[in-house]
Amino acid sequence: APNRRPEPAPHAENWPCNKSPLLRTSRTPSPAGKALVSLIGRYRVGPLLGRGGYGNVYAGTRLADAPPVAIKCVERKRIHHWGELPDGTSAPLEIVLHAKVSTGCRGIVQLLEWVELPGSFVIVMERPEQCQDLSGYILERGCLSEEVARELFRQVLEAVQHCTSCGVLHRDIKPENIVVDLCTGQAQLIDFGCGTHLQKAAYTDFAGTALYSPPEWKRFHWYHGEPATVWSLGILLHQMVCGEHPFRKGRNISGDQLWLPQWLSQECRDLITWCLSLHASERPSLEDLMCDPWVQDIHEGPGK
Repeated sequence: APNRRPEPAPHAENWPCNKSPLLRTSRTPSPAGKALVSLIGRYRVGPLLGRGGYGNVYAGTRLADAPPVAIKCVERKRIHHWGELPDGTSAPLEIVLHAKVSTGCRGIVQLLEWVELPGSFVIVMERPEQCQDLSGYILERGCLSEEVARELFRQVLEAVQHCTSCGVLHRDIKPENIVVDLCTGQAQLIDFGCGTHLQKAAYTDFAGTALYSPPEWKRFHWYHGEPATVWSLGILLHQMVCGEHPFRKGRNISGDQLWLPQWLSQECRDLITWCLSLHASERPSLEDLMCDPWVQDIHEGPGK
């Protein structure tokens, strides 16, 4: 057979990092160049799914067996926190934390692999065939019934408890960081870019979304991991059953009374109010939340 130039990797033009000189043919390609070419040969990159402060996420497909994946590209210059994997490899803290929680819980999107390039990191994660982030899921429906909200909230709570058991604090729980499998109803927590290691001492730095930060951070510039998490879970539950953020429309967290519609069951209203207690010490623990009558569906209310 005549000699001919090898065909380019499939769909290489779609890769966000395709302008890298690593793609140029070389007699002695670098390890990073080999890794990139290998990655391109295994996945097809599709449209942009989301854009955030820590990177862009694209739809993708694994070519070997065609399951959908999510491919996140993070520029190296945006990485400020690093950690160490069990094998001693240095990696962005997001990857280290995601690897710690990736197995053992259906409520967390699984980390499949990652590749280090000179100017960026590429992270490949599982993606349900038909899914939607919880923000869009709520927006399409206006608000969710208590029955639907309860099941999703319980799944998110289980995922958060799993993170805690692994020593990980997510720090950015919000509808945009939860994807819902439209075929099974399974909710999964994504994006550990704002995460950190769990500690008993107070945190004096904030990472996440300001609209979900607890009042103690706004007032004192410190917070503890679990009470801050519970605060964000309270906002999440309010968004699910009311269709809006409780403090988005200029409502003062420390001044105005929390608005809760009368159509909600008393158990649901009590739980939201408890989670959104202004004093961190008065909020429930994650274990309290899991045992709560509304979460366990012990009582039926008018919201069903």
